[in-house]
Amino acid sequence: MPRRWARRALAALAWTTCAWTACAWGALSARAEAVAEFYRGRTVTLVVGYGPGGGYDVYARLVGRHLGRHIPGNPNVVVQNMPGAGSLRAVNWLYNLAPRDGTAIAHFARNMPLMGMLGTNANAQFDPRKFTWLGSSSSFANDAYILIVRKDIPVKTIDDARRAGGDPLVLGGTAEGATGNDVPIILRDTIGLNVKQVVGYPDSGAIFLAMERGEVHGRTTDLSSVRAIKPEWLKPGSGFHVLVQFARETRHQDFPNVPTARELARNEASRLLIELTELPYKLSRPFAAPPGIPAVRAAALQRAFAATHRDPQYLADAAKQRVDVSPVTAEQVLQALKRIESAPQQQLDYLRRLFAESKG
Repeated sequence: MPRRWARRALAALAWTTCAWTACAWGALSARAEAVAEFYRGRTVTLVVGYGPGGGYDVYARLVGRHLGRHIPGNPNVVVQNMPGAGSLRAVNWLYNLAPRDGTAIAHFARNMPLMGMLGTNANAQFDPRKFTWLGSSSSFANDAYILIVRKDIPVKTIDDARRAGGDPLVLGGTAEGATGNDVPIILRDTIGLNVKQVVGYPDSGAIFLAMERGEVHGRTTDLSSVRAIKPEWLKPGSGFHVLVQFARETRHQDFPNVPTARELARNEASRLLIELTELPYKLSRPFAAPPGIPAVRAAALQRAFAATHRDPQYLADAAKQRVDVSPVTAEQVLQALKRIESAPQQQLDYLRRLFAESKG
């Protein structure tokens, strides 16, 4: 009798488990179909916070060409440029004005989340912790943020650029705390770089043009951007060369003779400050949707973003564009933001002063 009861109990448990599994699977399938039904025939707008021709534009269009295949319902993805204030205009739009139904996403500067967290810019009307993060196309594992300059300028070496009382490097930048502005100031304060900034260029393409014309000596920018837009500048016989690497723990394999900022730090406090300011590069090419979009669509977009970066067609396209692919998940973005938030107060105060100065 006890054995017969046990068999019946096990059979009932098995039936109940199967029933619950079927119900759960049915619910998941229904939600997936609902997401697909929503996106089918719709257009997703991917806003990029810079003008055409720069590194962010390259990444936005690369993702835009492939993302729709991985979103249920396969919507059309259209890239729209919204330049202004180092991508601050686009971030404010995403947070305050973009539709919150899953049809709008944006790609913007890596230091916009930091700007929002520090609260130093009255024009930054967003809380980065509330975005629906998709992730980042690059963790900068295979990239570097380089100081690249013309060879025909008075400053020939990194030692020349750091010599007390020496000629300053004249570097081009945009505005509102963009990385093209803040990294030269970080290098000034931590490695003793002599620098004068000319800010206010509308986008990355305009700065490249200013370098070609000799309006400025150089700039700081992603190695991947130079590879994609000005690959000839990296050839030995070009009129340009790299003086220092930022956002690198070790020297990039393609620049074994170019020192990192960490190597050149004047003291331990400077090295620690460099490490903190390099943290945003862990989410080097961030993509996000507005806060408050339906949870099932948010999850679908996050899965689609991850799947895009595993897609052989995407990877082949990225290789042709010569851009880094080392994706970061939405959860990893949030973890990086928490690390910044928990930094020592003295370092956060420095970052606040940095953003105030780098507005130009």
